[in-house]
Amino acid sequence: MSVALASSSIPSSTRQEPLRVMVVDDSVVIRGMISRWIASEPDMVVAASLRTGLEAVNQIDRVNPDVAVLDIEMPELDGIAALPKLLAKKKNLAVIMASTLTRRNAEISFKALSLGAADYIPKPESTREASAADNFHHDLIQKIRTLGAKARRSSPAPHLHSAPAAPHVHELKPAPVPRPLAAPVPMHAAPAVAAPLARRAFGTQMPKVLLIGSSTGGPQALMSVVTELGAVIDRFPVLITQHMPPTFTTILAEHLARSSRRPAHEAVDGEVIKAGQIYLAPGGRHMRVARHGTDAVIALDNGPPVNFCKPAVDPLFTSAVEVWQGATLAVILTGMGSDGMRGGKDVVAAGGSVIAQDEATSVVWGMPGAAANAGICAAILPLNQIASKVVRLFAGDRS
Repeated sequence: MSVALASSSIPSSTRQEPLRVMVVDDSVVIRGMISRWIASEPDMVVAASLRTGLEAVNQIDRVNPDVAVLDIEMPELDGIAALPKLLAKKKNLAVIMASTLTRRNAEISFKALSLGAADYIPKPESTREASAADNFHHDLIQKIRTLGAKARRSSPAPHLHSAPAAPHVHELKPAPVPRPLAAPVPMHAAPAVAAPLARRAFGTQMPKVLLIGSSTGGPQALMSVVTELGAVIDRFPVLITQHMPPTFTTILAEHLARSSRRPAHEAVDGEVIKAGQIYLAPGGRHMRVARHGTDAVIALDNGPPVNFCKPAVDPLFTSAVEVWQGATLAVILTGMGSDGMRGGKDVVAAGGSVIAQDEATSVVWGMPGAAANAGICAAILPLNQIASKVVRLFAGDRS
């Protein structure tokens, strides 16, 4: 057994130590490649490089990682079996599931999210592909950095002469909505009060289409929202872009159909957009909309990534304005980066409205936070209030 360990002694007096990452994969090529990428980043370190889930479970107390990159298919103990055991030992561990793009692995990744994994990432299927996997490299490092930082913040620093606080459990499920995390306040300092974010008035036109953009944490957030939309889907089209690779979007569409009890499918180039349908951008293609005579139609785009994403939210939002103008309602859910903010500006400029998920209930407040801080949102709401607000807006309530 080949195990590489980094020192796990982390001074309690600082929260600026590099993120500790445990890499678990039975492929020596993938394991070595990921470890080299992590080692080259100044703000993270390879805490352990392990071959099986069993090794990870046995080593986690000694290694003390902030993040685990966990393969699905491994000998002795696979990723889905190791996941609950790892979280039982360290509840605030951010676990990123890594798998090749097969339907079986996509299904397993969705199950892992429901069991507490923070996110998933598709990994290259061959050594030759891995050597040029720029997108995999970029996405993995960003996920480690963002999710690791949040996991570390959710574990309060210990205080002298007191027992350490129990780590916060971070579960990604449609409900209940995660509770806000309170940061420790120095004994003699007044709590900082954040300036309220600016809100815009809702547009004056009745919306004719609902657009939703999401990324990290999005699958669970989407399930929560579509489950409560009911008659909105029956009377209006719903178009969704979730940052997700091929095969995964196929599975997501099936989950959305079950949750909403309405038709949901990956969008097809040229199909007419109709009420009563949920259209999901297929993995690897941007989903835009266009006008064809009197009909609005899907226009799939195989162009380069936008905001490092493909599909991206901005192309959907911006193109929808050209079809529905100010009768557009856009919702931006949890996710890394700022995708959706520029498209949201176009929605607002045309007279439409933007709703963002709030920080407390977002897995990552990147995308909704960018929109909120840009001042384009008419509402910034907890996840469990978004669907009811959307229903009221489509019923004519402009408040």
